[in-house]
Amino acid sequence: MPEFLSIVIPTLNEAATISACLEALSPLRQLGAQVIVADGGSTDATVARAQVGADKVIISKPGRAAQMNAGAREARGKWLLFLHADTRLPENMADVMTAWTFAHSDWGFFFVRLDSPRLEFRVIEQMMNWRAYYFRIATGDQCLFVKRELFERVEGYADIALMEDIELSKRLKRAGRPVVALARVTTSVRKWEREGVVKTIVLMWRLRLAFFFGADPNRLALRYYRADSSGKEF
Repeated sequence: MPEFLSIVIPTLNEAATISACLEALSPLRQLGAQVIVADGGSTDATVARAQVGADKVIISKPGRAAQMNAGAREARGKWLLFLHADTRLPENMADVMTAWTFAHSDWGFFFVRLDSPRLEFRVIEQMMNWRAYYFRIATGDQCLFVKRELFERVEGYADIALMEDIELSKRLKRAGRPVVALARVTTSVRKWEREGVVKTIVLMWRLRLAFFFGADPNRLALRYYRADSSGKEF
């Protein structure tokens, strides 16, 4: 798998999660995958811990879009995969990547599993997966992957403060239908548990509807981060 896959992880104050994230990627690194951490100016131990388990750690201006673009510029793989620090790839990821070579598409995303046994999270993840499948739109938790050539051709993520994955998905759809990987990534429910399940669902749907109707992503970001009291999400 040399030169096949580059994994880009945007971080900001993720000292509590980055070591486990990188440890989980160790088998893929052994197969030749490149792991890049793109940090947005962490004030904790994120960068020091990332240097232990990543191939490259870079510092960029803050903001997921800017960080993921910066990481992509350092990538050497045929495919790019964008991964949040609190999300884990499927255990059979090597088989998933093999399947990509037979897919007639240059981009795609995963179904998601939420890391809580609570029933309401089974409902939430099912709704997320249905929405993604029928609208062919990926959110950040679903680990968008794309051929580096196509990513560069569409000029990467738009320089916006929120909804960057949805905006990129819309542009990638013009290049072809995505691969929807049925193997699930597992992502954290920390924001839902911290802010409240109903409150978080209502907030995200309101923001997405506002974005759909043309609201300024920078103003939406102010509402999103104001609602997040911890400062962990960015």
